[in-house]
Amino acid sequence: MKGLNFDVIPSRFEETLDKSAFKHPYEYVLENSKQKALEVAGRIDESNKANLIIGADTVVVLDKEILEKPKDKDNAFSMLKSLSGKDHAVFSGVTLLQSDGTKDTRKANITQFYEETLVSFANLTDSVIHAYIATGEPMDKAGSYP
Repeated sequence: MKGLNFDVIPSRFEETLDKSAFKHPYEYVLENSKQKALEVAGRIDESNKANLIIGADTVVVLDKEILEKPKDKDNAFSMLKSLSGKDHAVFSGVTLLQSDGTKDTRKANITQFYEETLVSFANLTDSVIHAYIATGEPMDKAGSYP
């Protein structure tokens, strides 16, 4: 049995959807994942013959508020401090876009699902938060702080 052949093509979809337009966080991550998959599908050359595009999105929700990716180290510190000692939810949405072999995404078969994970944070000291930020893990999607 052969392995799967795949390419990683980061989406250029700007995650600027109006969060207030969605009743539940899972609706928001599903729409973001769908738009990411559609954006990539629009850039793929038909000769590539990609037949499955996977789009995904994840958000943290604290007290019914969707928290975005940290914009800088100060924002990351503030966000992690707000999560310290509290429970929160993490929503991950996935869109599977199965192409019919053309660029016409209206003919694509779209399957979506999401998962909600409940997370409990211990009380975090400022030094632990700073050490975590220094690892680069809470960085923005570009991989570094501006």
